[in-house]
Amino acid sequence: MATLRSGLVGKKLGMTQVFTAEGLRIGVTVIDAGHCIVLGKRTPDKNGYAAIRLGYGEKPLRLATKPQLGEVSKLNNVAPPRRIREIRLDPAQLGDYEVGAKVALSKVFKPGTYVDVIGQSKGKGFQGVIKKHHMAASVNSHGTHEFFRHGGSIGCRLTPGRVHKGKRMTGHMGDVRRTVQNLALIEVRDDEGLLLVRGAVPGGKNGMVIVKNAVKRTGAVRLASDGEETKAKKGAAKKPAAAAKKK
Repeated sequence: MATLRSGLVGKKLGMTQVFTAEGLRIGVTVIDAGHCIVLGKRTPDKNGYAAIRLGYGEKPLRLATKPQLGEVSKLNNVAPPRRIREIRLDPAQLGDYEVGAKVALSKVFKPGTYVDVIGQSKGKGFQGVIKKHHMAASVNSHGTHEFFRHGGSIGCRLTPGRVHKGKRMTGHMGDVRRTVQNLALIEVRDDEGLLLVRGAVPGGKNGMVIVKNAVKRTGAVRLASDGEETKAKKGAAKKPAAAAKKK
């Protein structure tokens, strides 16, 4: 079974840039994840698994259903959330969260670590085989007529007499659930409720995402300046040796 990592629900706001103490400029994606409220808990004894039920944002009362109103009526001064998601945890971590309280970003994330982001990719509509599957177009030369961006033949012979499953053809592109792993968490702004992430966060602006601590990569983030300094040191060490060979 995969290791369960804590996380929060947020909204992708857009991109900006920040500067490190060394003056390195880093392009980051801003995620608003500081408004998550614990609506409830799922325990192994009662539900068969351990998880927390998080609510993000606020929804007008006129748009809330009766089950949603009944769920928040048990809590004090909590509006119906716009998004509700469950985050699975280890049973030992359930005691760290209080029902009806907001979850602080610093309680879940640490700057300089890696995170996994889950979101809905951008929809591209109905696309052809060249854009969707990166196929090559036909040659635009003499004798070619109206066949520049076609997918070509899709059939087979008498046997099997059908189109094989999984044939790459035209169709809807994008708008699917995607997980991007090992993105660098540059800053955690607890007072503003913002996460600054370096890397390709799936989805468009104002799209809902789930940010979790990375499963595969758990070390500290190494910025580009560290790598550049390492390469410079290696190059400086090799230059005298190369000069000695020439002599």
